Amino acid sequence: MNTGDMFDDFTIEREIKEKFGVPIDVDKAIVRDIAVGQSAKATVFLSRKKQLYCYIYGPAKLLLSDVKKIVARIGLKAEMYIPPKGRPRYFDEVGEAKFKEVYPGRKDIHDSDLVFYRTLAPYTPALILVEEVRDGTLYQADHDARGGWRPAAKFTYRRIKTS
Repeated sequence: MNTGDMFDDFTIEREIKEKFGVPIDVDKAIVRDIAVGQSAKATVFLSRKKQLYCYIYGPAKLLLSDVKKIVARIGLKAEMYIPPKGRPRYFDEVGEAKFKEVYPGRKDIHDSDLVFYRTLAPYTPALILVEEVRDGTLYQADHDARGGWRPAAKFTYRRIKTS
């Protein structure tokens, strides 16, 4: 590992702690700074506890729905989209607010009503706890490749739930 990579890992750890309130120690970056959109990048890494995370960042203004699409296209299955620091109900709060903008008179709001509206929450940067790498390959955006995505790295991972 060169010193630039160590600096990048330290920067990611600091940003995650600052923005998400989660103390994560980066053990090994699987892919670093891969393109995942016009102006968005992602780093997929293993923590010291051997959990796989995907950190999406950049100047792009992404919504939760965009992040979900990106995660799927990278080839990951998400276990959890980690909300911003100090706001455990962030996606629900934004979903309820957006729902009330559209239906200001509705008082009886169910969880099923908010499914779509949660996806409209601004979510840049994004931190995702990964459940598995779908076909053992991580992909990155490439406008010249068929389908717009090309393999970035081979990596197999599946999180085993423990009680």
